[in-house]
Amino acid sequence: MSIERVKGHFKKWGREKDVMEFESLSATVEQAAETIGVIPAQIAKTLSFRGDGDEAILVVAAGDAKIDNKKFRNTFGFKARMLSADEVLEQTGHAVGGVCPFGLANDLDVFLDQSMKRFDTLFPACGSSNSAIELTPAEIEEYSNAKGWVDVCKGWEDEVIIERATETITK
Repeated sequence: MSIERVKGHFKKWGREKDVMEFESLSATVEQAAETIGVIPAQIAKTLSFRGDGDEAILVVAAGDAKIDNKKFRNTFGFKARMLSADEVLEQTGHAVGGVCPFGLANDLDVFLDQSMKRFDTLFPACGSSNSAIELTPAEIEEYSNAKGWVDVCKGWEDEVIIERATETITK
């Protein structure tokens, strides 16, 4: 079972008991945010793309971020093509709705998008459609063995600008 593999992965750091399992679904960003009680942007979603051959790459981003095709191509040198649900399961060992960069079936390159750095903690899934763990961006980087931070998303910057403007007005 995928969640057990993820718990085994976290055992290396003594964090397996921090994996939360819920009665309700947390398969989408919105469901996860509602279940956990945070804003959707704090959900760390893992997106799976076809790499430069048969291998896949994973990009973990904030829940409100969307892939910017131009930034993606400039960063990775190929077009952003998401994997099918079957390919995701084959490459990661996790079904869609529980995909995370932990306890992977294959040794995949993991990249973290800058959109997550604005939060103290985020909530990535843990291999099932009703699980998550609370981690800092640095912990996500360490536990996923990420290759590094990238800037391949859009949409989230607008929220940051609005938040800053609101803070300025209220002060």
